[in-house]
Amino acid sequence: MSSDTATVDDRQLAARHRSIWASGDYPRLAAELVAPLGPVLVEAAGIGAGDRVLDVASGTGNAAIPAAQKGAAVTASDLTPELLEAGRALAAQTGVQLDWREADAHALPFADNDFDVVMSCIGVMFAPYHQRAADELLRVCRPGGTIGLLNWTPEGHIGRLFATMKPYMPPPPPGASPPPLWGREEHVRELFGDRVTDVVAERRTLPVTHFADGAQFRDYFKAVYGPTIAAYRNLGDDADRAAQLDNDIAQLGDELMDGSSHMEWEYLLLTARKA
Repeated sequence: MSSDTATVDDRQLAARHRSIWASGDYPRLAAELVAPLGPVLVEAAGIGAGDRVLDVASGTGNAAIPAAQKGAAVTASDLTPELLEAGRALAAQTGVQLDWREADAHALPFADNDFDVVMSCIGVMFAPYHQRAADELLRVCRPGGTIGLLNWTPEGHIGRLFATMKPYMPPPPPGASPPPLWGREEHVRELFGDRVTDVVAERRTLPVTHFADGAQFRDYFKAVYGPTIAAYRNLGDDADRAAQLDNDIAQLGDELMDGSSHMEWEYLLLTARKA
């Protein structure tokens, strides 16, 4: 364990993150808003029949299920059992078979060089210790295999939402890095270093027309999105601070829509080959 995480209890940290992502209704958000992202990552990673694929922080299988539909042998791993259970149900409806495994992105329970493709779709970015998570992605990928990542950018809606919520959140664990940094190409290149080649990175956007105004954007995230729920819970009975957070998130939503009911949620799509 690196020195900046030496004082952190991994079990307590994992329990905290499970609680955050089990709150609200992330499966609803995944189905209603971000479902198109999984197939984008699967295509970029070149996944095909017979590939051994690991999806890290897979949530409900947004990328894992499309990969299985390509004929790949897919393991979907996530820290939160409730999300895995929702993913199993979705896979059953789709008629594909996957291996669903509870796993921490900081310490994946898989052998070295075990997979042809290791991917994560807006998942591994929320593991607090970026270097540890990046090291694990590379460790379990075979030499010559593909790393595929799709992550929200710091300048996009999630980066701005996290910046808006930061003053209302409890302090992060020592040494933790902000999730949206995974959406910055130079940060990911630094994490992987010379252990990868053939890096291809592109910023794209996901069109979203789900919200009429900033207040509706706020109320949706307040109801279904674990990190936003955690921000409000951290305020306890402080009604004034809760009202200020209400205002701040609604204002952000209005800024993102810029006078329309249309948003463009920016993400970084990055693939690389393990050296």
